[in-house]
Amino acid sequence: MSSPPTAGPVVAGVDGSEASLAAAAWAARDAALRGTGLEVVTVWRPPVSNIQFAPNPEALRLWEEDRAREAAERAAADHPGLAVTARQVFGTPVPSLLEAAGQAAALVLGSRGLGRVGGLLLGSVGLAVLGRCGRPAVVVREDRSAAAPGADVVVGVDLDHRWAPLVDFAVAEAAARGAAVRVVHAFDLYRLFGYGAPALEPDTARSLRSEAETALRRRLRPWTGADGPEVRSEVLPAASAAGLVRAAEGAGLLVVGRRAAHHDGVPAGGRLGPVAHAALHHVRCPVAVVPHD
Repeated sequence: MSSPPTAGPVVAGVDGSEASLAAAAWAARDAALRGTGLEVVTVWRPPVSNIQFAPNPEALRLWEEDRAREAAERAAADHPGLAVTARQVFGTPVPSLLEAAGQAAALVLGSRGLGRVGGLLLGSVGLAVLGRCGRPAVVVREDRSAAAPGADVVVGVDLDHRWAPLVDFAVAEAAARGAAVRVVHAFDLYRLFGYGAPALEPDTARSLRSEAETALRRRLRPWTGADGPEVRSEVLPAASAAGLVRAAEGAGLLVVGRRAAHHDGVPAGGRLGPVAHAALHHVRCPVAVVPHD
């Protein structure tokens, strides 16, 4: 088990859209449950073209600043005792949001909905932030379905990679919610054997899956033997992306990983893997993208 997650504030990136306000509301609840503070941040980038042709940029700046302040005031009203701050920073959105994340418990962004291009998530800003953020980044959908109280926190892992930070984050979130953690690994015979998978002997396939289940339980011992939320494991006979999307149905939060660096230490260049992309596009519950080695 790695070191516990930071006790820094939860940071919500707000751009004035309804999606970002929904993210700020989720961030407020998360901060209140964790016992940390909430920081609402909006980024203003002054027009780079001839300002006389811009549609009143100062009015737009003030509108975004007001929306961030309103989100902070609503969070403070909904969660008495929660320390809430709001600020507007000047600069380019991606580096400004990454700097705001700093040592935060999490950076929370909004998405306009499933399969729709636009908004903070699916635009270049959101993808760049998710691919480069050194802290867990949570994406909250404007049209998300409400999960049942105490719904599981689901974590998608690959036995070929290191994923302790994912489980650490999930355990902290589950403990705050009084929920259980369900760690899932997709066991895909086609990934292992290609077109030869259908010809594999059933007993051999069962044996390989049993080995994967044993390996997953063994790697989870530091969490299953500790005080805290219940941690369960499950090996799914499915392709990675499809299996994880199904496993997240009804979850309160899905946690996926992002490689922070290649195996040789070279920066990964801010890319999200195919499983993270599938989760962001097809899962209705909030999705946390956690960097790992």
